[in-house]
Formats: sequence, C-alpha cells, structure tokens
Amino acid sequence: MIELVAQAAADAEAWITALTASWWVFVALFALCTIDGFFPPVPSESVVITLAVTAHSTGLPNLWLVLVVAMAGAWCGDQVAYALGRWIGTDRIPWFRSPRGRRTVERAERAIEHRGASFILGARYVPVGRVAVNMTAGAVGYGKRRFVVVTAVAAVMWAVYSVLIGLAAATWLGHSTLLAMVVGVALGVVSGVVVDRVMARVAARRAARDADGDVTAS
Repeated sequence: MIELVAQAAADAEAWITALTASWWVFVALFALCTIDGFFPPVPSESVVITLAVTAHSTGLPNLWLVLVVAMAGAWCGDQVAYALGRWIGTDRIPWFRSPRGRRTVERAERAIEHRGASFILGARYVPVGRVAVNMTAGAVGYGKRRFVVVTAVAAVMWAVYSVLIGLAAATWLGHSTLLAMVVGVALGVVSGVVVDRVMARVAARRAARDADGDVTAS
C-alpha cells in the first residue's frame, strides 16, 4: 500500500513537472488570475503557490515570469470587477444575495467610504472579499484613477506574497515537491482566512466607533 501511494505521488510530480515545462502554463496562469478577480471560486493563489514550488524544485517554470504574469492577471481581474460593479452593481450577483454576501457588501461599502485604499489592499488576500470590495468600489463611484493605482500596488504585493509562500514551503519540504505544494496551498488558505477575520474585526470596530460618534453628536 505504501509503495502504491509513493508511486502515485511520484507520477503526480512527474505530470506536474511536464505541465509546467510548457509555455501554455503562463497563459493559463494569467487567465486564472484574471478570472479570480471577479469569480471567487477560481483558486489563483493555489496556482501561483504551486508554480512557485515547482519553479524552486525543478527550475520550471521561470519564477520571475510566474511573478510578473500573476501580477498582471490579478490587476486585470480587479479592473473587470470594478467595471462590473459600475455597470450592474452588486445586487444582481447571485453570491452576494445571501445574508452573508449582503453583510460582506455592506462592510465593503462602509470601509471604502472611510479608508478605501487600505481596505482594497487588504481585501486582495481574501478571494470573496476582494471581489466584493472591488465591485463595490465601482458601484459607489470610487475614483477610477486611484483604484487603478491602488490595485496595481495590491497585485504586486499579492503576487510576491503568494510566491514567497510557495518558496517557503519548497525550502522547508524540498524532498517532496508534491507535499510542498499541499502545505503551501494550505498556508495560503489559512492566511487568507486570518486576513478576512482581521478585516472583519477592524470594520466592526470602526462601525461601532462611527455609531457612537453619531449618538454623541445627536
């Protein structure tokens, strides 16, 4: 049984290595990072982390190209989300109609009103959060030029962060490329959840302070 598992892992590593040797991997990476900007189920972080692991372990694909393509795709996806928000708003998006989705959008509206740039930067690390924030930015008329600049910074930071997670996992578990991929992706998911929780608490505290201020003023 152990031998079968080891063989399956070896076959999976060989298949992934062969795939990453193709230039098509960069086309796929760009497409996934772009789509993830307005369609949360696409796991672009996981792809970037996985490619960083294989780049460290096998030399393919080129790590710098992975970084640049991830940045470009992430930025383009954010612009699409902003345009969709400006065009159709958030009410017509199915996953924002649920109670949790509405709370996410309401939190994004309050945050963008008070500290748009920092919230857009932080939301980049949360799959559903970044879509909600960027679409809301478009819906509420957040300045286009400012949005372009802020999301450019966010895309660079996010791509570097994702690559570093992959490199850390590959360095720590260099003996097993497949295990490093699994651990790297898990770290990416956990860190995204942590950022989401922190942003939610910060937004809640800010909303509470604003409410207190309104009561005092009245």
